[in-house]
Amino acid sequence: MSTQTTQSNIANPAPLGLLGFGMTTCLLNLHNAEIIPLSIVIVAMGFALGGAAQIIAGIMEFLKNNTFGATAFTAYGFFWWSLILIWMNPFSKIEAADAVSMGYYLGFWGLFTGFMFIGTLKHNRATQIVFGSLTILFFLLSAANFTGSAEIHTIAGYVGIFCGLSALYNAMAQIVNNEYGKTILPL
Repeated sequence: MSTQTTQSNIANPAPLGLLGFGMTTCLLNLHNAEIIPLSIVIVAMGFALGGAAQIIAGIMEFLKNNTFGATAFTAYGFFWWSLILIWMNPFSKIEAADAVSMGYYLGFWGLFTGFMFIGTLKHNRATQIVFGSLTILFFLLSAANFTGSAEIHTIAGYVGIFCGLSALYNAMAQIVNNEYGKTILPL
């Protein structure tokens, strides 16, 4: 039996996923940093770009046989959809989320992201920065929920803005570098 390699003709889905992640993360963390209120703007962006765009990118990564990208984008896409469900609580017979539950929810996402960060040690520096800062963000948000500390929550917001901007840079660098066929923006 012979082994055949086929080259994928699917475009690189990572910039779409990173764009969805980065823009939504920036927007939500502008709220966490107490710069803007939580509004339908954040919810809509979370549903469309944070959720749907990342899930689409994740499915495309599965087709490219990229386990890391597939897992990251689909998981974080569904994170956004689950967060929206938590906020909206359309299930009237189920108790709304409390701070302790949210602390555990965000803590588990921090744990998952910490392990994904370990995977980035085989990737470029830009991806390491995204996942490293995201790990810190989740653990800060978890701590803020467990302690009720507004200060930790605000600090988390600024870490989140940095994380989102680093994802946007990563997305744009991949697009620009691909378009020019050389490294214009280092990763």
